[in-house]
Amino acid sequence: MALDLAPRRLRDARRRHTRSAAVATGVLITGLLTVPAHAQPGTGTGTGSGAPIGTVARAVGDASFAPGPCPKTPEPIAELDGARCGTLTVPENRTTPDGRKIKLGVAIVAAAADKPKSDPIVWLAGGPGDDAVGEAKMAIDGGLNRDRDVILMSQRGTYSADPALTCADIDEFNARATGLVYDAPSTGREHVAATKTCRDALAATGADLGAYNDIESSADLADLRTTLDIGQWNVFGISYGTQLALVYMRLHPEGVRSVGIDGILPPSTAGSALTWSAAKQGFDGLFKACAEQPACNDRYPKLPATFERLVRDLEAKPVTTTVALPDGKRVKVVLDGGALVNWMTSATHVAEQVPAALDELAHGKPQRIAQQWAVGKYSPQAIGRTAHGLVYGVFCSEWTPYETQAQALRGGQEAFPSFPRSVQAQAPQLSFLREDCDAWNVPAAPASIRDVTTSDIPTLALSGGFDAQTGAANGPYVARTLSRATVVTVPYEPHVVFATSKCAQQITLSFFDSPTAPNTGCIAALTPPAFEIGPGTAG
Repeated sequence: MALDLAPRRLRDARRRHTRSAAVATGVLITGLLTVPAHAQPGTGTGTGSGAPIGTVARAVGDASFAPGPCPKTPEPIAELDGARCGTLTVPENRTTPDGRKIKLGVAIVAAAADKPKSDPIVWLAGGPGDDAVGEAKMAIDGGLNRDRDVILMSQRGTYSADPALTCADIDEFNARATGLVYDAPSTGREHVAATKTCRDALAATGADLGAYNDIESSADLADLRTTLDIGQWNVFGISYGTQLALVYMRLHPEGVRSVGIDGILPPSTAGSALTWSAAKQGFDGLFKACAEQPACNDRYPKLPATFERLVRDLEAKPVTTTVALPDGKRVKVVLDGGALVNWMTSATHVAEQVPAALDELAHGKPQRIAQQWAVGKYSPQAIGRTAHGLVYGVFCSEWTPYETQAQALRGGQEAFPSFPRSVQAQAPQLSFLREDCDAWNVPAAPASIRDVTTSDIPTLALSGGFDAQTGAANGPYVARTLSRATVVTVPYEPHVVFATSKCAQQITLSFFDSPTAPNTGCIAALTPPAFEIGPGTAG
């Protein structure tokens, strides 16, 4: 699967821009900070027993919560030290409530304040397929637990859930595919074969693959709130988590005080055409920032034209090279037009490097881009952690049934008319999606899954000016039917601004304090990145 909306792939990219884009956008760095000692016991309570949230076993309907050990994570996460944890048990498929049960891991990080507010914040992870518990560092680094408890629940199928619908075979293929022509039919056949192998393995465990979707996940959230005995809470979703948040606030608005969404994916338009539009918006934002900076514009004039020419040239004649991985292993990398487009969607997280990297490629030096393209895919942190059962459960029931192949292709043609058709046919982040979904073979979700969310719940719609993965235009789009929405585009920032921007973090915290009047004043002081200016190249 080629989707790369997951924020665990974004962490520290801007702050560590001297590292490769692939490493920076491919790995969630385990935190070094610890939760303040006074925060660990926690005092946030629900509205019933008065006990700290997550310390009382409770059943409501077909769901039950039981306190217990913290969910598993691939590496230790210091921010979870002292967290109150447990398990939410729910029906796998609510149309058969007497059928199989699944367990979702829950971790509650206590508020740092001595007297926390009673309405906690629940964090919705990206992906689809990322584990919210594994994103605890991002949430706590951004200060979300300043005066409210932060609740992280593994969405069904994800790493710390039971069952976990992960498939290392797909991740390993995605790494190896950096050495294949990105959009070649032969690559597509191997791509779909890996998907089918994953599907067959998961189905053989007895998993109901049609039950891993936003309708069921929204009900899981509703059950979590009631079993934790929380009268009112706040929601914060990033990337794909914004799609889930918008579905949740439409289907289960009870008890939701406010909703923050960052890196917005509207359920009504999600699909291949949208990823093309997002790529265009993010690329244009970066190119415009370079053009407005004299040193960058003088050294790299007409950067959009250079990029589009490179896509055409590489699609006609791919470049093959080898690069070294961090462990010293050397791997083959093939850069064609599709690979360059997909590299670029992630490279906006290290925007400072992009003009110089494109210039190097244009002058016969592909190593920087090739290494960035490969390193993140081969990283151990990229293998065996994504819940592909949830990925395809969402895409194949909610996206592809409601977008034709012609509509998907038209998205590429309208965004980048100069690209070869072979590039336009494979949307960024979603290569061979329709064929994958044919292999996955789950029923379409009800057409209502594509409804817009109409609500008066106060909502903060955050986007980044360099977001090439979901696009800043999605903020105003969803706000049309959210009567109490505040739309903020943070300039010069990539996908999921909460992960990279102190200003975005300040705005988010002020929003949860005053949901109808957040303080956005820090936006005015933001400045563009200082682009890397390489030496002149002859020829």
